[in-house]
Amino acid sequence: MDSKDITSLDRTSMELNRISKDEGLSEAFMKLVNIMDELREKCPWDKEQTVDTLRAMTLEEIYELTEAIDEKNWKDIKGELGDILLHLLFYARIGKELQVFSLVDVIEAISNKMIRRHPHIYGDVRVENSEDVKRNWQKIKQDKEKAAILSGVPNALPSMIKAARIQEKARQAGFDWPEGDTKAVYDKVQEEMQELLEAEKAEDPAAMEEELGDVFFSLINYARFLKLDPDKALEGCNRKFINRFNLMERLAEERGRRITDADLHFDEMNNLWNEAKQILKEKKR
Repeated sequence: MDSKDITSLDRTSMELNRISKDEGLSEAFMKLVNIMDELREKCPWDKEQTVDTLRAMTLEEIYELTEAIDEKNWKDIKGELGDILLHLLFYARIGKELQVFSLVDVIEAISNKMIRRHPHIYGDVRVENSEDVKRNWQKIKQDKEKAAILSGVPNALPSMIKAARIQEKARQAGFDWPEGDTKAVYDKVQEEMQELLEAEKAEDPAAMEEELGDVFFSLINYARFLKLDPDKALEGCNRKFINRFNLMERLAEERGRRITDADLHFDEMNNLWNEAKQILKEKKR
């Protein structure tokens, strides 16, 4: 890190100190750090945890935060952020015990990284918009950190989110359909669908699986061109289906039936589904 980075980091630290004094941030943060340390030393359960045992719980906390964000539930967002912050401190404490890194190391590393990757703020690089920022970010990552373009996409990401990130990274490198050419992207979806149908006709399970993956990937790409979040769109569809199905089940019970009854024909069930759909549509008006 050069002298300009150090100066910028000192300036950032001064600003954080000002905020801390104004809002009690430093005191609150250190209180939580001390609580984490005490739990690690005295609580039998906390003492047993490792990075491996925490992993699944951390993922669960992330998904709970995601759900709170989807619902715009600010109270729950605040609570889930606290849970995640505690997990971050937990990992840092374990890192310190193993003598591989400390909390200070973590904070300094991300501070230096942010300064290095924002030369338009901490240097003399000029940008016009957020796209320029993304391109600079990728270039810096390649030039200074010698990272492959797609190396920043975690393998553990859910497949749909992972596909979207892969496509975004490729776009930043210039590998993409022409800007705004949604028709070409949609035609690609149609092409992949046709290849899936051909694999089905050939009764080739391996080819069907591969082509189905291509269909999903091309649909996610199409969503990107429409400036839509495919994961959010699918989650909205999931919730819509659950609401309709639950209402359909209640409507059947009100009529002395159960949707699991063997004599409940498809047409009758479909009528219940359409009735539930109409009821929910009218509620939204």
